[in-house]
Amino acid sequence: MSPNNWGGWCAGLLMALAVIGWPTVGLGHQASQGTSLRKIGPAPRFTLTRQDGTRFSFKDLREKVVAVTFIYTSCADTCPLLTAKMVRLQARLGPDFGSRVFFVAISVDPERDTPEVLKRYAEAHRANLSGWAFLTGTPEEIEEVARRYGIYYKKREGGEVDHTFLTSVVDQRGILRVQYMGVRFDPNELLRDLQGLLRKEGQR
Repeated sequence: MSPNNWGGWCAGLLMALAVIGWPTVGLGHQASQGTSLRKIGPAPRFTLTRQDGTRFSFKDLREKVVAVTFIYTSCADTCPLLTAKMVRLQARLGPDFGSRVFFVAISVDPERDTPEVLKRYAEAHRANLSGWAFLTGTPEEIEEVARRYGIYYKKREGGEVDHTFLTSVVDQRGILRVQYMGVRFDPNELLRDLQGLLRKEGQR
């Protein structure tokens, strides 16, 4: 997304979340170390098609901490940056990645991002598919899940897709706990949030 468009998209995002009834306190996460993450509400469910062509349901991730992002594969700037940041995190999570923590990347360009295209993208970025699903669907399915997660997107004539960037963290019980806005968030903070949710569940 062009930096010049970011202000308008942020305003639209906050309005969208207000309309669907979500608090906006999770945006631009600023929780201090050791602070428990608040509960925003039940994370929106979905069933989409992953990179291997099979259907994939959010309910299959129950009992795992999940990070949900929205990208598209022909993006030349911000999407690769976000994907690279998440790839580095998958390595830092060690054996918890896949077994206890799962990443989901949903395309906002379903017409071009077929399962085959998503698989090539995942492999090119060295995403570990044992703990990561790259998802697409019909335009109607993508429109619905994007709306429910507070994502605005619009395709330009040249094929570029303007869209908001939100990384949503969902706990083991399917509750949305925090959303990181943009691609320049501190990965150390996201890692602490993911590991903090793992520790909290282990203490139950």
